[in-house]
Amino acid sequence: MIVGVAREIKTQEYRVGMTPAGVRQLAGDGNMVLVEYDAGTGSGFGDDDYASAGAMLVTRLELFARSELLIKVKEPLPAEYELLRPQQILFTYLHLAPNRPLVNLLLERNLTAFAYETLEEGGRTPLLTPMSEIAGRMAPLVGAFYLQRPHGGSGLLPCGVPGVPPARALILGAGVVGQGAARIALGLGMETIVLNRGSERLRQLDRQFSATIQTRILNDDTLEEELSRADLIIGALYSTGGRTPLLITRERLQTLRTGTVIVDVAIDQGGCAASSRPTTHDNPVYEVDGILHYCVANMPGAYPRTSTLALTNATLPYALQIADKGWKQACRDNEEIRPGVNVVGGRITFKGVAEAFTMEYTPIETFLG
Repeated sequence: MIVGVAREIKTQEYRVGMTPAGVRQLAGDGNMVLVEYDAGTGSGFGDDDYASAGAMLVTRLELFARSELLIKVKEPLPAEYELLRPQQILFTYLHLAPNRPLVNLLLERNLTAFAYETLEEGGRTPLLTPMSEIAGRMAPLVGAFYLQRPHGGSGLLPCGVPGVPPARALILGAGVVGQGAARIALGLGMETIVLNRGSERLRQLDRQFSATIQTRILNDDTLEEELSRADLIIGALYSTGGRTPLLITRERLQTLRTGTVIVDVAIDQGGCAASSRPTTHDNPVYEVDGILHYCVANMPGAYPRTSTLALTNATLPYALQIADKGWKQACRDNEEIRPGVNVVGGRITFKGVAEAFTMEYTPIETFLG
C-alpha cells in the first residue's frame, strides 16, 4: 500500500503522525511510504531521518494525490478538504461530534475514515490514551500558570504557603485525563477533588493516592457545591465518539469565583462548559464573566517530541495491519479495529457520531461481508 505521512497545518501543531522508526517498519513490510517535506521538523525529526528510514520525500500535493492510507495527527482542516480523494483511507484523530462540516465532507468524498479516539481494545481506547495522559498531566501546569494575576487568574499560589491554604483544583472525570491531572495537581501541592459518575474509578484513585485526594460522585448537588469552591477546574470528561456532557452551564458559570481558571481538556469533543470554544497555543485563553478559559484543542502539541513518540508507539501496530491487509480485511481479522471506522462508503459507521447529528447509523459489519 502507498502510505502517506502528512505535515500538520493546524496552528502551532508540531506533532507528526509517524516517527522515522515507524516509517522504517512500514517500509520494511513492503509498503511505499511518502512523507511530506518538513513533516517532522517540529518534533525534531528531519527529512534526512525519514529518507534514511526508507521514505520518499514529496510535496503536499503529491502526498495527498498518491497516498492510499493517509496518516495524520489532527483532523483535516478546510484548507485540506479539496486535497482528499475518494476511496482514500484516513487514519487520524477526527473528533467528529462537534464538526458537522468535516462529517459532510467525508461522506461526500466517500472516504474511509478511522478515528484514533474511537478504536477500542478491551474496553480501552489505546490510541487516545497516550495523548490523554499528556493532556491530563499538562492541565494542572497550564492552570497553575494562568492562576497568576497578571494572566487573569485569581492570584492564588497553587501550593500555598505556611498559614495560607493552597488553591483548590476540581477535576471533572476520573478517566485517563482525570487521573493524570490528579497526579500533577497533587504534586503541585493543590487541594485536589475529583468528581466522577461511577465509583470504581474513584476507588482506583483512592487506592493510588490514599488520603491525599478527595473523591465524590458527580451529580447536580456535588457539582454545584464544588464549582463554587474551585480555583482551577479541569474538564476531563470523555464520551467515546460523542459530544462531551455539558456540565458547566451559563447559569453555573455565574456561581464561580472571579479569577477561576477552566482548563477544558474535553474541548475536542465540544467541551464541558457552555462558554468553552476552541483556542490555539498562540492565543490560548479568553475571559467570560470574570472566568478564564483555556481551551486549546491540541494541548499535547506543545510537547511534540514526547507526543509523537508516544503516538507512534500506539498507532503503528494498527497502521501496519491496515497497510498490509487493507482496511476491510484488517477489520475482519481484528474486531478491535472496527470501532475506529467512523465513516465509510458515504455512511456513518460509529453510533456516537450519528447520534450527535441525528443522522443515519450503519453498522461497520454491513461493509465487511
